[in-house]
Amino acid sequence: MKIVLFDIDGTLLRTGAGRRSMERALTATFGTPGDPAYRYDGKTDRQIIREAMRLAGFDDAAIDARRADTEARYVAALREEVLSTEKPAVLLPGVRELVAAVTAHDGLVLGLLTGNVAEGAAIKLHAVGLDPQAFVVGAFGSDHEVRAELPEIARVRAEHHLGRAVAGDACVIIGDTPSDIQCGRGIGARAVAVATGHYQRDELATHGPHALFDDLSDTEAVIATLERC
Repeated sequence: MKIVLFDIDGTLLRTGAGRRSMERALTATFGTPGDPAYRYDGKTDRQIIREAMRLAGFDDAAIDARRADTEARYVAALREEVLSTEKPAVLLPGVRELVAAVTAHDGLVLGLLTGNVAEGAAIKLHAVGLDPQAFVVGAFGSDHEVRAELPEIARVRAEHHLGRAVAGDACVIIGDTPSDIQCGRGIGARAVAVATGHYQRDELATHGPHALFDDLSDTEAVIATLERC
């Protein structure tokens, strides 16, 4: 049994709503959206809040004191932003078919491993017509600020879901950033990289994923890879 843990942004879907919403929340809470050159990809929402606001001159005590308010404002803004008709969320190639194939496979369990807070993840999935409840195992940015802590959280939840032990190397993380490739190594998880985000195929390859795809449109090839992981 393999636990297949999908990243969301750049892997399942593409939307600018996340950044727009976070910048709105940061501005409302701290008075600044932070440096526009600061990169969000591969990071948890809580990591983004901390790093962006450190760069803006705030200390950790001030950031921690305002984090809950920032997250609440972010989720509220995200609900509005995903409804924007100017820049709608887009489901990436092959995703719907692959999600259906993993769900139907007796040897695979569909899950998430994402830096999004859980409520934000659900909003984004709904925006592209994916049912958050179909992902029966998950770890989120609201579980831990450090992304490398999320695979173990997902592994333990998979054990609870299945009612039996799940080894770290039974977890397969699918994502579009170096962080997705690296974060599961502490538990022996495999990584499948996909070049549908902001990183090019050659950049991802240097981080040593178990497999690498241009996109997820070849359902049969991706499923075969997951079975071999």
